[in-house]
Amino acid sequence: MHDNELISEVLRQIEEAAEKIVARFESVRQVSDLVGSSSGVDKLDAICMMLIVIGESLKNLDKITGGTLLPQYPEVDWRNAKGMRDIITHHYADINAEAVFYTCQDKIPQLLATIKKIRRELR
Repeated sequence: MHDNELISEVLRQIEEAAEKIVARFESVRQVSDLVGSSSGVDKLDAICMMLIVIGESLKNLDKITGGTLLPQYPEVDWRNAKGMRDIITHHYADINAEAVFYTCQDKIPQLLATIKKIRRELR
């Protein structure tokens, strides 16, 4: 038996971080919006911090659930979502703004929808 309260809290943290990414990315239209000005770089930094939160929380979720929860939702590439945290954390100076842009544009909306779905199903 897993600690459902802890699972719920970790999922809430992931959802909150993903929602922050969506809000911060809302005005971004191209990669240069993230690297072409100091405010863009600040936005990139803030988004990267939330990507770290998501990756770390996903790793914690796997520990709590023995790796059994996330594979039930194959619509998200969980391995790469967790791996992005490692890349950002250990190779921050080499961050690829295009990869972050693509992740925010194409991956975060699905991740957010899936996390909301998991939370609903666990209630």
